[in-house]
Amino acid sequence: MPVPNDPMILLSYINTQLRDFYPSLEELGKSLGVDTDEIKSKLASIDYRYNAVRNRFE
Repeated sequence: MPVPNDPMILLSYINTQLRDFYPSLEELGKSLGVDTDEIKSKLASIDYRYNAVRNRFE
């Protein structure tokens, strides 16, 4: 499944993937073949930042 483009849907998708399957954003990026900097940028556009300690965007 391709990663959603809409930032709000992307937020939900990425946080669910992080919660259920990946111990870090880096692992998610490697496994799904996505650019984590692009994800961070898209989610920053809606004021969400990655919290590595909690392993989610908030």
